[in-house]
Amino acid sequence: MRELEPITQKGKQKLEDELDLLIKVEREKIKRDLSEARALGDLKENAEYHAAKEKQSHVEGRISELQSVITNSQVIKIGDANVTKVVFGATVTLYDTQKECNITYQIVGHHEADISKRKVSFASPLGKALIGKEEGDTAVVKAPKGDIEYEVQSIEYIE
Repeated sequence: MRELEPITQKGKQKLEDELDLLIKVEREKIKRDLSEARALGDLKENAEYHAAKEKQSHVEGRISELQSVITNSQVIKIGDANVTKVVFGATVTLYDTQKECNITYQIVGHHEADISKRKVSFASPLGKALIGKEEGDTAVVKAPKGDIEYEVQSIEYIE
């Protein structure tokens, strides 16, 4: 039996919204594009037809991927105020001892990780270093350029 992948409710909703858009909007648009391209005649030299078929392939692949991710995910509820350690879903403010500044990350599933939005996977080096830490603890991340040291400033659970 395959282990379910943890995901936040927001992360799952985002994937479901994308899936809904692909099925109800993109798939229907591609059907129209293919129909119009077929009406143009010879399919061997029909660039519009080949472009629509290629797009159809990409969209169907993404639909399949999203369905698999959603099926194999388990929503982890966030918001338990009694938790004092970093666990999945925590929003953690860290002090970067090398850069001498604070930075905040949320620990999420790998399908919703996005460093530009300050969301890191629980399985990433930073995520692994933070899990189980408490306020005041030091987390050391092994990086190619050397160890990076963070001090846990605060832990919040924001849905």
